[in-house]
Amino acid sequence: MQTYSRAIDASGLEKLDLDRLRRKIRSGVGRAVSDFNMIEAGDRIMVCLSGGADSYTLLDMLISLQKVAPVKFDLIAVNLDQKQPGFPEHGLPEYLASIGVEFKIVEEDTYSLVKSLIPEGKTTCSLCSRLRRGVLYNTAEQLGATSIALGHHADDIVETLFLNMFFNARLKTMPAKLLSDDKRNIVIRPLAYVRESLIKQYAQIKSFPIIPCNLCGSQENLQRQSVKAMLQEWDQIHPGRVQNILKSLCRVTPSHLLDSDLFDFKNIST
Repeated sequence: MQTYSRAIDASGLEKLDLDRLRRKIRSGVGRAVSDFNMIEAGDRIMVCLSGGADSYTLLDMLISLQKVAPVKFDLIAVNLDQKQPGFPEHGLPEYLASIGVEFKIVEEDTYSLVKSLIPEGKTTCSLCSRLRRGVLYNTAEQLGATSIALGHHADDIVETLFLNMFFNARLKTMPAKLLSDDKRNIVIRPLAYVRESLIKQYAQIKSFPIIPCNLCGSQENLQRQSVKAMLQEWDQIHPGRVQNILKSLCRVTPSHLLDSDLFDFKNIST
């Protein structure tokens, strides 16, 4: 009886944790969607599903939002099968069918191309992401999608800010909403305000069938990994610092920076 009671308690605590996490993540998604006008009536949103915790959580939140939103919009989940060795090709279709979501699996062997062009030991992310982006942009156009939803979260945005500062000498990051360079697609990031730690907890409790990446996900020498480690240390020593950095991106004062293209310093006079 005591063992059974403990099991009930554990199950109840897990449900409380799931509800708390869901509300917290949904709140962040709702604010981002509202702040950046990400979704409008009649939209057909292509949700890019990689098989990672971020994209599963993104899809889950958009399905939840779809049920209560004041406007009607459609979702279609798209996975790019890059033909990585050992990729469980039946996993995602079975999961998506089980939750009743319209989906499309796009098969494109970008894995072999990346491996043939990038020397062993070099990072593959740049080429892989360009190839993947091209395939997904074309797919969105073919499907008549009005926007492409990606699973990048708050930590990705802050990490990208520092990567651009450290290695490209630019004050730039991932925008929450973007018109692609070719003007064909609008990209949205509904998880822009959501921390990665919440997403990982949520994905674990939901038991999403996570699929590891054999390209970028297996590389230890990425500059992004170093920046991520730096932010994790800040989270431990200075709680709230990373969140404040994210907030600062929403409160920019051009007159107190050094970019004369953003502010007319030359014509300042008394």
